[in-house]
Amino acid sequence: MAKKKKEWSEEELILTFHLERQDNTYPLLVEWLSVKTPLLADYEEVFFNQLLGLSKKGADFWNEETLKMQFISPLLSFFAQFFDTQNRYSGFYDKEISATVEGIYLQTETDFMLAKGIGDIAQTPYFHFQEYKRSKKSPPEPMAQLIEAFLIAQEKNKNGKPLYGVVIVGRSWQFVAMQSKKYGISTFYDATVKEDLLQIIAILRKFKVILETTLLD
Repeated sequence: MAKKKKEWSEEELILTFHLERQDNTYPLLVEWLSVKTPLLADYEEVFFNQLLGLSKKGADFWNEETLKMQFISPLLSFFAQFFDTQNRYSGFYDKEISATVEGIYLQTETDFMLAKGIGDIAQTPYFHFQEYKRSKKSPPEPMAQLIEAFLIAQEKNKNGKPLYGVVIVGRSWQFVAMQSKKYGISTFYDATVKEDLLQIIAILRKFKVILETTLLD
C-alpha cells in the first residue's frame, strides 16, 4: 500500500516534532542576514532596474509559474548565481522529497532546491525555495511545507548541519534557518522595494558563501 501524504500546518509540525520556533533574533539567522547592501556593477544595475520594474507591476498578480519564470529564475541565475561549475551541487525544480522522521512519514514538494545530487536525483539538500504562491491562504501552507522539507532534509543528510530557505508569497520574502529542533524566521522583505530587493540579493549571495565554505562535505 502506498504511503499517504499528509498536508501539515506549521503548528502541527511544531507539536508533533517538538520544534522551537524563534523570530529574527535567532543567532543562526542573524549571522546569515547580517550582510551589507551590494554595490552593483553598471551592467547589473540595468538588469536590476528591469527586474524591479517587473516586480512592481506583477508581483501581486502573477500565478506561481509566471512569478517563477519572470522574476525568481532570473534573480537566482543572474544575481545569486546559484550554480556550481565544479558540479558539487545543483538546482532542482519541483522535486518530491520524502523520509520517515521519528516514525512518521513526511512527503512534500519543494519548488526549488539546492542539493548535492547525480542527474535528476537530489541526495543532500542544502537550501529550499517555497512556494511562489500569491497568498498565504493558498493551500498547502508555504511555511509548513518549508519546515517539512527541512525535517526531511535532516533525516536524509544526517550530518547535523543547518538548513536554509525562503518562503515567497507574492512580493513578500521571509528567510528561514533551522538546526536541530530550532528554527528562526526573518521579518518580511518586499521585492517591489529597491532597498529590500538589494538586501534579498545580498542574502542569497551570502548563502552561496555559507554553502561553499561550511555546508559542503
